[in-house]
Amino acid sequence: MTIFSFIFGLNLIILAGSIDMLFAGWEIAGIASFLLIAFYRHRVQPIRNALRAYTIYRFCDIGLLLGTWMSHLLFHESQHFSQLKALFDNPAFPPAGYAALLLLSCLILTAASGKSAQFPFCFWLPRAMEGPTPSSAIFYGALSVHLGVFLLLRTTPIWTYHLLTRFIVFGIGLLTVIVASLSEKTQSNIKGQIAYASITQVGFMFMELALGLEMLVLVHFMGNAFLRCYQLLVSPSIVSHLLRVEGSADTQFYINSYERFHFLPASIRNTVPDVLQNTLYVFSLQEGNLEMLVRGILWTPLKKLGAVINRLDLSRKVFYSAGLCLPFVLAVTAGIAGTGFLAAPLAIFMVLASVSAFSQKHSPFKVWNSIGLSAVFAGTPIFFLNPNAWADVVIFASGIVPAWVLGLWVINKLLGSDRFDAAPFAYRAYAETRPTLSLWLFVSFLGLVGFPITPAFLGEDLLLAHASSHDLWFALPIAIAFVINGIAAARVYQRLCMGRPVELVT
Repeated sequence: MTIFSFIFGLNLIILAGSIDMLFAGWEIAGIASFLLIAFYRHRVQPIRNALRAYTIYRFCDIGLLLGTWMSHLLFHESQHFSQLKALFDNPAFPPAGYAALLLLSCLILTAASGKSAQFPFCFWLPRAMEGPTPSSAIFYGALSVHLGVFLLLRTTPIWTYHLLTRFIVFGIGLLTVIVASLSEKTQSNIKGQIAYASITQVGFMFMELALGLEMLVLVHFMGNAFLRCYQLLVSPSIVSHLLRVEGSADTQFYINSYERFHFLPASIRNTVPDVLQNTLYVFSLQEGNLEMLVRGILWTPLKKLGAVINRLDLSRKVFYSAGLCLPFVLAVTAGIAGTGFLAAPLAIFMVLASVSAFSQKHSPFKVWNSIGLSAVFAGTPIFFLNPNAWADVVIFASGIVPAWVLGLWVINKLLGSDRFDAAPFAYRAYAETRPTLSLWLFVSFLGLVGFPITPAFLGEDLLLAHASSHDLWFALPIAIAFVINGIAAARVYQRLCMGRPVELVT
């Protein structure tokens, strides 16, 4: 069922005629990938790697979500893929300014780089190989890793309009080729080697796209997909064959033989200095420290800010919130600004509630309530920006509020007398011991994060539409909260539903 849901999302991406439908398929493929990577949920490592991949997916969603919003803002009713090329036919009259097109191109490139595991997001794809080998072969080796390339092919008229963005695409591909080809050499498992080999080839595709070789990219796309799929599917057989050969050999057995180079002088065989060899070896073992880099830039500051918020008691939170709102209320009361000015503190509260949920690990109830509160702060400012938008806010709330309430009820039923804070980092494995409630928790998780099965998905698009027509700045905090809430809710679902049941351990 998970594979079929991935196929459905993939077909929706490929057959989508506009970036809106592509984003819906993008979300479905992301959730299916999250479940496939964590398929062996009795082991801790697949669960952790699934969350690693999902965090990158959610960060990429910022680029695609804001890119979708900007395409509506810039191209109005002409954001269909078949209409994009006609908009850019006349170089003297672009459909938007250079700065706006550059920003839109960077957003699209962010989404493509994360989905295709390009620099600096190269680290998640080898970890996605913790899932079953068939899904690794079909999706992460052949299809999913090329979705970023497919997105760039679909939006070629936008990002190729600037020479600067072509240089950025080429640079990302070049850095990916260097890092991934080095990291491949020190992988201790065959699936990790194939993953980095596939990343390297996708890096070459980025470089080919930057040079304008779209037809070559299509051929390269198909060739790499078939090759990596075949390599992953036969890798278990190859390992078993080599083990049998090693067991039947009377002498020491080495897979790689370098005897053909022994006749050459040592100065020719070892042209790289020892210091540089050791440096490259350590660099490849650490995979360029890209995961630590991304974590330090993106997630560590949010965790520190959330920890500061969570350490405050309720009275201080109320006091600081009142102090933040007071200048805005006084400005509106004095007639200096309109009622839309009150949307600013609510947007700040929305992001802070999401950050609090992201940093909270000792109480699933607090995480769930913070996510729900963040969603409330996302819908309320629309009344101040546009009082006539109440119907759209109701559509958004009709997906969020039931999922919020359902999640709290399910969490209460699952935990019962279990003290979560006594072992907050243990996996409860309720998916096996209490599967029905776990399924309802998964449904509420999807509803709370705005998955394309609830009205909240449409409501997010409507909120962004109102932001574009009144205050453009409001789109950024909505996208940030959207991403952070998804990661926090996914962590709660993992902690409660995945893991090994106690009775299986004993």
